[in-house]
Formats: sequence, C-alpha cells, structure tokens
Amino acid sequence: SSLEELAQGSSIGTASLRRKSQLLSYRPDLNVLPIRGNVDTRLQKVKEGIIDATLLAYAGLKRLGKDREIKQLIDTKVILPAVGQGALAATCRGDDAYANTVLALLSEPTTTAAIVAERAMLAVLDGSCHTPIGGLAQPDGQGHLELRGLVALPDGAKTAEVTMTAPITKAEDLGKSVGENLLIKAGPDILNFLEEGKPIFVRPHPEAE
Repeated sequence: SSLEELAQGSSIGTASLRRKSQLLSYRPDLNVLPIRGNVDTRLQKVKEGIIDATLLAYAGLKRLGKDREIKQLIDTKVILPAVGQGALAATCRGDDAYANTVLALLSEPTTTAAIVAERAMLAVLDGSCHTPIGGLAQPDGQGHLELRGLVALPDGAKTAEVTMTAPITKAEDLGKSVGENLLIKAGPDILNFLEEGKPIFVRPHPEAE
C-alpha cells in the first residue's frame, strides 16, 4: 500500500521525529509509533503485523539488496530529508598536497553549495537531533539554488515551511535567510520547543583546576 492508501488509524513505525512530524502533518489520522532496531528487525515487525508500515531510507534498503521491500518512494513534498542527508565529505591534512589533489578531483561544487545552504539554515535554527527540522537545497540548472526548509512540532500539529531561491554563489546567505524566515514564521509554540531542545553546556569555573 502507498501512504495515501493506508487505512485510517494505521500504525507506522519510525524513530525519527522529523519523519514523524511531517507524516502526521500530512496524515494526522495515522498512529505513529517509536520503533528501534536494524532494518531486518523493523521489516519483521511489519511482516508480523506489529505495525502496518515503517519508514526507511531508500539508500539503505538498496545497499542491503532489499529493493523488493519498498512499496513507495515518498516525495520530498511530503517529507523533507534531514539537512545534509545523502552527502559525503572527506577531510585530510592541509599540508598533504597529494591527498588534497585527489580530493579536489572528487569535489562537486554544486553539491557543496547545497550543503552549505542547508547547514547555514540549520545553524540559524540552532536545532538538536531531537528537533524536527528538514532541509533540501537543489540546483535549478541555471546557476541558482532553491532551498526548502521546515521546522515543526513533533506531533505535526504546527509546521513552518519556507522556500527561497538565490545564486549558487550566495549559498550561505540563502541558508541564513531561510532560517531567519522560518523563525519568523514558526510562532511561539515551535520557537519554545526549539529553545527547550537546545543542549546545555556546563563549563568549569575559571578558577577550578
């Protein structure tokens, strides 16, 4: 069954607050349950009828050779991915000329710009891994990036979404603008949740040894 065909009240398993919030915003009648374990464990719970469906990353299922288990690819218009999802990064020593040369050949400037935009948005929102935030920057093929950002309450009752476009050379500025507009659009309930989710850093007193 597709997401649209699931019966009212169907149970969906996911450990992701980001997926949960967007799913409930799209289908508030569904029963979203927390689910843990590896891919096989989650698929087994579906087969045993413990849950009616689960949300898993396509790339992970394909890598494990479980393509046949996929019933639907969910459009990003329904559920935005996490910031930076699917991107790979490599680091090396600054003085290693050979490694830098090799990595430069693997570099993809458009992808880099997209990730810069997404991360700049996330930095403005200052969210933790427990905050439902989604972001996706995509090139339009004409030198511009479109960035869609979202922040929501875990139950999907309230969401804020912003879409903006800018030249690829202004990727960081684009991300900041989307983040700032999300904060404006979010409203007090979402903003309070964002504030509560921020980590608390405890630093020793300057005189402590």
